Amino acid sequence: MTSVSEIQRELHAPYLLTDAQKEQFREQGFIKLKHVLSPETLEHYGRAITAEALRLNTLIKPMSERTTYERAFLQIMNLWRQSEIVKEFCFSQRLARLAAELLGVSGVRLYHDQALYKEAGGGITPWHADQYYWPLSNSNCCTVWIPLQDTPLEMGPLAFSAGSHKFDFGRDLAISDDSEKQIQAALAEKNLALDETPFELGEVSYHYGWTFHHAGENKSHQPRAVMTIIYIEDGIRLAPPKNQNQIADWETWMPDAKIGEVVATALNPVLYHM
Repeated sequence: MTSVSEIQRELHAPYLLTDAQKEQFREQGFIKLKHVLSPETLEHYGRAITAEALRLNTLIKPMSERTTYERAFLQIMNLWRQSEIVKEFCFSQRLARLAAELLGVSGVRLYHDQALYKEAGGGITPWHADQYYWPLSNSNCCTVWIPLQDTPLEMGPLAFSAGSHKFDFGRDLAISDDSEKQIQAALAEKNLALDETPFELGEVSYHYGWTFHHAGENKSHQPRAVMTIIYIEDGIRLAPPKNQNQIADWETWMPDAKIGEVVATALNPVLYHM
């Protein structure tokens, strides 16, 4: 039986990347990495993440009464401020170091975390780019997507459009039925490859803020439980917001930051520095 101390050591021990993997991430805009976290580690922290997600969730409407966004997943953010166990997971040196090395920066800060639970029968997550919501001065930011169970195609794993972080169309579109239609058509016209493959237990993905991605319906009989952590370069600055969603992100995740200055608020601690 794996001890808690062994699990904690794994969470902070380095995961070795090759130069080829770093190059792949920067060219494709995403990467999937196997065996980043052991089943024991995911079980230990997954229990706490799920407990907090269920406790804090406020979306209880029937699926038939929800919007497309609401049908996509239950979304609970900044669990690290609610639970010391979840905080330990979100402050993982292994995960943060991977983000820094993939981005090619000396250090990363936390933007925020979010649990994304696609319920059984949950709908699609429409095509979108996360950085539409983020008022940040550059593209040195990424998300790690961590399934807490094996995630076959029927559960709606995250899917990526390879190279789409270099594609400008659709960067002004929020997640919606319109973003699904317009971005899907534009990516198809560009003939960008689609990576839509299952996730094994312990496999995680990293993607840039401007990488277009989506997910299918959850056709299984169990929730698709996922934890995510968003990393920003240590030194990134707050940019003038371009839309109301960016104003909301500024007020929620960087409330003390000032436009043009480095983001370094109490809600954005340094998680790794070389």
